[in-house]
Amino acid sequence: MSKTFIRTVKNLERSQFEILRLRIMAFIFALVAGGLFIIMIGYNPVELYGTIISGAFRSKMAIQATIKIMIPLLMSSLGVTLAFKMKFWNIGAEGQIIMGAVFSSYFALFHSNLPHGLLLLIMFVAGFIGGGLWGLIPAIFKTRHNTNETLFTLMLNYIALHVISFLRDGPWKDPGSSGFPKIARFVTNAQLDKVFGIQFGWIIGIILVVIIFIYLRYTKQGYEINVVGESQSTARYAGMNVKKIILRTMILSGGICGLTGVIQSAGSDMTLAASVAGGVGFTAIIVAWLANLNPVGILLVSFLFSILEKGSSVMQSTYGLSTYSAAVLQGIILFFILGCEFFVRYKFVFGNKGGARS
Repeated sequence: MSKTFIRTVKNLERSQFEILRLRIMAFIFALVAGGLFIIMIGYNPVELYGTIISGAFRSKMAIQATIKIMIPLLMSSLGVTLAFKMKFWNIGAEGQIIMGAVFSSYFALFHSNLPHGLLLLIMFVAGFIGGGLWGLIPAIFKTRHNTNETLFTLMLNYIALHVISFLRDGPWKDPGSSGFPKIARFVTNAQLDKVFGIQFGWIIGIILVVIIFIYLRYTKQGYEINVVGESQSTARYAGMNVKKIILRTMILSGGICGLTGVIQSAGSDMTLAASVAGGVGFTAIIVAWLANLNPVGILLVSFLFSILEKGSSVMQSTYGLSTYSAAVLQGIILFFILGCEFFVRYKFVFGNKGGARS
C-alpha cells in the first residue's frame, strides 16, 4: 500500500455555474498577470488592453483584418474537431491545409483560363481531396497497424512543407522571379471574390459551423463518431464498422482543413507560399478544446482569438513593442485560460482524501 500526497482526479460533478465561475476567474487572473508583465516593461496595462480591443475594431479595415484572421482559424478548428470527437488526435491540420493549397494551386496556376465560377469550384474540390488524402494516410496506418496518430500526423506536417519547397524551387518556380525562388502570383480569375470587402471564405466558415453542428448532433454518422470516441469496443458491439468510421471521419477532417488551404492561398496570399498554414493548424487545436469541441463555441472562441491577434499587432506597432513582448502577453493570457480547462475537468486530491491508492 503506497500513499500519494497529491494526485489528480477527474471531476464529473461540476455544475454549469461552477464552470462559468472558473472561467471568469481564469480570465481575471489572466488580465492581472498580463497587467503585471506590462507594468514590468514600463507601460500602463489599462492603456494597452484598451488598445488591443480598439485595435481590432477601430476602423472598417481593422474589422476586415480581424475577420480575415478568424477565417482559417475557424475552419481548421472545425476540421480537427471531427477527429477529436472520436479521440483520433489529428495534429496534422498544418499539413492538411498545405496539401489542400497545393492541390488547388495546380488549377490556379495551370488552368486559370477556365470560367471563374467553374475554376473556383474545381479548386475547392481539389483542396478538399488534397487535405482529405493527407488525413486519410495516418487513418489507414492507424486502422491497419495501430500506429500512433499523434506522431504520424505531426510528421506529415513537415513532409507537406517540403512539398511546397520542392515545387517552389523546381517545377512550379516562377520564371519571372529573377532567380528568387517563389511561385507565381495567381491571376485575378483564380482569386476568391470579396463580400463586404473580405474574401468570401467567412461565408463558407459560417456555413460549415451549421453543417458540422447538425452533422455531429443529428445524423447517424455523427452519432457513430461520438460512440467510437467513447469506446471502440462498445461501437463494435453495437455493430458499427469502426475502421470505416475512422477512415471516413479523417477524410472529412483533413478535407475541411484542405478547404482552409484553398481560402488562404486564393483568398489571402494570392499564391502558394510556405507560410500558407502559418501555424494556424496548431492554434486550431487550442481553439477546438477551449470550445469543448462545440462548433458554435468554436465560432465564438476563434473570434476572440482573432481579436487578441489583431489587437496585439496594433498594440505592438502603437507602442513600439517588440514582437516577443506581444507574444509573451498573448502567451500569459492563454496560459491562464487553458489552465482553467484543467480545473474544469480535474481536481487535486491531497493525502488519502478520495481513497488511497494501492
